[in-house]
Amino acid sequence: MILQADFYNDDACEVAKKLLGKVIRRKYKNLWLAAQIIETEAYYLSEKGSHSSLGKTDKRMAMFMPPGTLYMYYARGHDSCNISVKGEGNAVLLKSGIPFADKLSSKEGFRVMQQLNPQNNGQPRALGKLCAGQTLLCRSLNLKVSQWDQQAFDPDEFYIDDINNRPEKIIQTTRLGIPPGRDEHKPYRFIDLQHARYCTSNPLSKRNKPDYTIISLTG
Repeated sequence: MILQADFYNDDACEVAKKLLGKVIRRKYKNLWLAAQIIETEAYYLSEKGSHSSLGKTDKRMAMFMPPGTLYMYYARGHDSCNISVKGEGNAVLLKSGIPFADKLSSKEGFRVMQQLNPQNNGQPRALGKLCAGQTLLCRSLNLKVSQWDQQAFDPDEFYIDDINNRPEKIIQTTRLGIPPGRDEHKPYRFIDLQHARYCTSNPLSKRNKPDYTIISLTG
């Protein structure tokens, strides 16, 4: 089931959690590429970690547009994808995923995603690392700032699909890349525990483990 705009009309942290397990589908040369979302981050206008806290500008306009609007920007020169949610200036970052295949999106798409996102030496990137980060995810799915910023999802080209998959447990922890003094302590990052080894940076594997909580979604 394609997620509609009302799905995103909710609190940023709630949307970030609800997106875990959903599938991003992107049509590329008549082939549907897909990645299951395993990591997200929430951002609010009211906290300094968010781009929107720096003010409403043409560049950040998507964060102030209706829920379900795509906010894409360049992170260290590479494409990154967010979705506006309830409340002006609030959004959720699609942080990482894992390649996904079913009747609509075949495993042939994995090879195409590897071609779109090779290693620096030109060799194929391992499937487990293919979408392990916000820019890797966008590169693997051919999502571009120039095409999708300030746009709505398009069921013919790019959408998020609810496949009735809900993680049993998730990790809640601090976001990555937030500069000191900009609310870096906020626990607004969410990870599907089952696939934590494939996320951007697995908090469970760190020697000096950051603060985190494991939340059960069952029962």
